[in-house]
Amino acid sequence: METEIPAMLNARHALFPEQRFTFHSARMRMMHVTPEELKKMDVDSDRCALELSDARCDVLAYACLVAIMCQGAGYHRVSEARLQKAVESNNAPTPIISSAGALIEGVKAMGFKRVAIITPYMKPLTQQVVDYIQSEDIEVTDSMSLEVSDNLAVGRLDPMNLIAHADRLDISNADAVVLSACVQMPSLPAIQAVEDRLGKPVLSAAVSTVYRILKTLGLKAQVPNAGYLLSGKF
Repeated sequence: METEIPAMLNARHALFPEQRFTFHSARMRMMHVTPEELKKMDVDSDRCALELSDARCDVLAYACLVAIMCQGAGYHRVSEARLQKAVESNNAPTPIISSAGALIEGVKAMGFKRVAIITPYMKPLTQQVVDYIQSEDIEVTDSMSLEVSDNLAVGRLDPMNLIAHADRLDISNADAVVLSACVQMPSLPAIQAVEDRLGKPVLSAAVSTVYRILKTLGLKAQVPNAGYLLSGKF
């Protein structure tokens, strides 16, 4: 959230030099990606939204995809509505988006119904993500779990290793590939490379979040070398 999303927004400067962004963040505590810690983390999101509302931002984005998806089908709508009330209580009626909702919207914006995904999660959490995506009428044709439970280790994974991981993913029935179904797992340097290599659209939770941010701000959803969703066609 604090690396790839600003990188994408700043990369737009070459295309739209008049558009500038500032980035503000608040943190929910979570060291190990387990259902128990994810639930505690989600409860803390109200505090973070309220703190950020003091800055009167133009849009607030809840980053952690799996913290939402492990709560059950459709929970991103519940979370976004709850956080909306939190910021409104501070007289800051700011649009709220989530990476979980953004990934669903990103796939549907491209008109797709089938995806193959890579996650850093342990297999049981990956299955919850698969179930969540499929509850939104998007079929997950194949999934790969890298099984890294330490959240700091997830953030330090080499994104270029995703090229080899994607080669082992069965994409034969997929419309698109979700190279990282996790905002914490870096993937931006590999997005365009994997898309060119596979010949299919490639996106990530972070790419989808940027798409939602730009659409919410009424700006063109275009970022250089960030894959098909941010090509400016949608």
